[in-house]
Amino acid sequence: MGGDGTAAHLPQLRLDELLDELQARIEDVRGTRDRVHVLLESVLAVGQGLDLSQVLHRIVEAAATLVDARYAALGVIGADGETLSHFLTVGISDEEITTIGPYPTGKGVLGELIHHPEPLRLTDLTAHPSSHGFPPNHPPMRSFLGVPIRVREEAFGNLYLCDKRGGLDFDTEDETVLATLAVAAGVAIDNARLYDDARRQQNWLRASAEITRSLLSGSPREQALTLIAERAREIAGASLADVSVPSSDGRLTVEVALGGDAPARLGLTVPVQGTLSGAAFDAESPVACADLAEDARFAAGPHRFDGLGPAVAVPLGDASGRSRGVLLLARPVGGQAFTEAEIGPLLGFADQAALALELAARRSDAEQLALLEDRDRIARDLHDLAIQRLFATGMTLQSAARMIPHEAPAERVARAVGDLDETIRIIRSTIFGLRVREEAGPSLRAQVSQAVGQAHGTLGFAPRLIMEGLLDTDVPDNLAQDITAVLGEALSNAARHAQATRVEVSLRATGGEVVLEVTDNGIGLPDGVDRSGLRNLAVRAEKADGTFTATAPPGGGTVLVWSAPLVR
Repeated sequence: MGGDGTAAHLPQLRLDELLDELQARIEDVRGTRDRVHVLLESVLAVGQGLDLSQVLHRIVEAAATLVDARYAALGVIGADGETLSHFLTVGISDEEITTIGPYPTGKGVLGELIHHPEPLRLTDLTAHPSSHGFPPNHPPMRSFLGVPIRVREEAFGNLYLCDKRGGLDFDTEDETVLATLAVAAGVAIDNARLYDDARRQQNWLRASAEITRSLLSGSPREQALTLIAERAREIAGASLADVSVPSSDGRLTVEVALGGDAPARLGLTVPVQGTLSGAAFDAESPVACADLAEDARFAAGPHRFDGLGPAVAVPLGDASGRSRGVLLLARPVGGQAFTEAEIGPLLGFADQAALALELAARRSDAEQLALLEDRDRIARDLHDLAIQRLFATGMTLQSAARMIPHEAPAERVARAVGDLDETIRIIRSTIFGLRVREEAGPSLRAQVSQAVGQAHGTLGFAPRLIMEGLLDTDVPDNLAQDITAVLGEALSNAARHAQATRVEVSLRATGGEVVLEVTDNGIGLPDGVDRSGLRNLAVRAEKADGTFTATAPPGGGTVLVWSAPLVR
């Protein structure tokens, strides 16, 4: 009976085993179905966004959820194809990231996927030959799964998963699921990049239209240059934007400076050789670098760019291809390098901006021509009408003076005739000044007005200008050149050192001498500033038999007075 009882229980045992196996298979199917459902939801979530940064964060979070990993990261491969330019993490707090230090750049095991873009599964990543260990304060990690992400057959980056929960190892199914997510991630990243490119292109076009409208509506050139720098800085996500223009000595002068230590750069003159802006100006094509402060090719004055990394300089070329200036953009250290996809639209924007500047210059030339024609008309009217009437009046008074018997009234009439002669001389000098043609070069008044107008961009406000006397007729050419040079140096010093909010320029040609006075309400003459510029002004005055003084009045500010005798 004992043997019969045991035999009777055997079918019941086999049935229980079959039921357990069937239940396990049902659980596996249910688990697989749930995992497929989660995978589909993750793919949909990843593909919903168009902002690239949000898409990347969703990819990392979805990867960690799908394979039940404690830690997940996404590394974006940089432009050099050898290192990681961006690194996004899940599972590590901000405090832990701060204590760990800089993000990895793609060395060790992480670099294996960069050089060999194939899935990689490890039971213990510290045992891999390429492992370099963990930095201090880094949490311990054991199991590892890495999968590359491709965008249109281009290696975009890699997904890194560590420490599967429960102490388990990542298996083949985890690898398959993650590879599927990587394919969906590549599509989502491509869509986000296309959207970013389209939005950026639209912003460039909108900025170009704004600049063109501003210039053609009569805005000053300096205001247009500032607008160009502002819009380029905003759209490119740069922390610094400078516009440099060529100066008469073959160097580049920073006419517009935004971001960083802008006052220190404003009005600064830099050489063409050894600077990023100079390289773009000389080559008449964009020039980029990965680290502006450390690039050995551009060693002239790198201290101006401390804390800056990726940068690009784009020439502002005219219709003939000649550079009219250079736009420099720079991002902070660690920022993303300027790519060809960014530089292309930026170059188009610079070309449009330069074309608008050229159109504005042509419009200014047309206005100047109209002004000259109007001056010619005024000169003809003065000559044909006013002078003739004054001359006739003088002749009449001279005739009448002979008939006056008393000496005192006769002397008064003679003095009136003399005044009329002096008036005629002044009017004739004025006519001569009105008829000065641009072929002989711009007049002194025009040069001074232009210098003061250009200072608006470097000072941030328009200086006040007062001119008196026959500047265009009584001041010889050699003195006119000295005056424009002295004025340029004085305005440059005010922009770079004075920290002024008001500048006044006075130019007078009276009493046998010409006097230029530049006054500001700044901090005076600061210690430690190179005085070579002031010495040059004193030398110019000495050569012209004149004087130069630089004083700080009790109320604050600086007064520069440069004078020279007139040689008729």
